[in-house]
Amino acid sequence: MRVLLIEDDASIAEPLAEGLARYGLTVGRVATGGAALAGPFGDIVLLDLGLPDMDGIDVCRRIRQVSHVPIIMLTARGEEADRVVGLEMGADDYLAKPFSMRELIARIRAVTRRTRTAAGHPEHTGLPAPPHRPDGHAAAPGAGHAEGPVRLGGLVVDRRTRQAWVGDALVALTPKEFDLLALLAEDPGAVYSRQRILDEVWDPHFHGPTKTLDVHVAALRRKLGDSGWIHTVRGVGFRLVVPAPHA
Repeated sequence: MRVLLIEDDASIAEPLAEGLARYGLTVGRVATGGAALAGPFGDIVLLDLGLPDMDGIDVCRRIRQVSHVPIIMLTARGEEADRVVGLEMGADDYLAKPFSMRELIARIRAVTRRTRTAAGHPEHTGLPAPPHRPDGHAAAPGAGHAEGPVRLGGLVVDRRTRQAWVGDALVALTPKEFDLLALLAEDPGAVYSRQRILDEVWDPHFHGPTKTLDVHVAALRRKLGDSGWIHTVRGVGFRLVVPAPHA
């Protein structure tokens, strides 16, 4: 597996590259966002947010415009807002510094497992346009296929195409966000425990902070356009419901 490490601090990058190499990964290292965007991106990107020439979140956004390569943010920033913005820009996971090599390797394995289903998709900037009915309105994705999408109110979740829609609008989701939404959509209204979600969307051996789940839920709520789509059941987990109409 080829890893692109985007890290300007040599005291961090060099031992990190050596550690990744011991696990059999081929590491290419760049120190600036500009060099990273010149490519190639490899099979996975490890992205430091504090770069000298541009913000790492902007680098993430620009990579995602041209590639579906998995991206893990490496950040010393503790604010949830930074993590949410990074995930909304297309990152698949984040890891707060300092972290252990074993945890990083576990995250890399989990992210690549979850994104492998999309490995055959061409890497391009444009998302496929929604098909249109004769009346000019966008048709629901998956129409006409035996394995139909899940419909809940104005939300459509199609596992076959890995697309989600709210009304006629295609929602741009990261692989993790889609997997989370698709899991909740399997049984709308049912409460999914935090542990079950981590086991099924991340990995049964995931040992990272459970805050990762909260960050993804926050990003997903924002992208769906209404926080009411996902209810928090305190002490248990989350469920997907049609939000109450606003007065």
